[in-house]
Amino acid sequence: MDREQAVARLESLVDRVERETMPVPVREVWAFGDVALGLDPVERLDVYLTKDVIMGGDTEAAADFAAEYGVKGVGTSVRAAWAEAHPDRVRASDNGYAAPERCLAAELVDDDEPIHLEVCNASFEDNVRQRLKGALARDAYEEVLDPRGVCLWVDGTRDEEAFDRLRDASLAMPTLPAALGMLGADEEVAREAADVLKRARAEQSGASVRGDMV
Repeated sequence: MDREQAVARLESLVDRVERETMPVPVREVWAFGDVALGLDPVERLDVYLTKDVIMGGDTEAAADFAAEYGVKGVGTSVRAAWAEAHPDRVRASDNGYAAPERCLAAELVDDDEPIHLEVCNASFEDNVRQRLKGALARDAYEEVLDPRGVCLWVDGTRDEEAFDRLRDASLAMPTLPAALGMLGADEEVAREAADVLKRARAEQSGASVRGDMV
């Protein structure tokens, strides 16, 4: 998508998070990757959502939904009211429980859109550091999260200046190896991790989603 279209898509996504009931509470929305780097066109739109856990839960709704649809965890993993209104958008993990990240993707993104969602209970900056630490410890560089992100919305407040700067491609960002080096990766490892992420990204198509717990 061209740059203007990409930023407009981010605005529409934030609009929905702000105004509509999501499968789980969302606390932060970030953009990273191509759109943050000022590229035009934007090959893939990378979006990070920080989610909150559902407090209390609704065990009765969970039992009723599991009996009717065969998916457990509704009312505890995802909001019961959302699931009951949109049963066609409920997505389960391999163990049969409602998966918040997959439900958010089903709610917000069409299958054929070149959009990748990262969903985690931790903030973007905290998860960047946690993911890098784990990737370096296990030489699992495909788990690195690109740290060059822009916060668009947090706790109900939208950053209009961030949208303007994305639209104008006026954000100054380092190269990925340099950004990883700033977080503690040595030069050779940072370059290798950047190459791994570049190859993995080239293999993606359509919508994709990844969920994390920190």
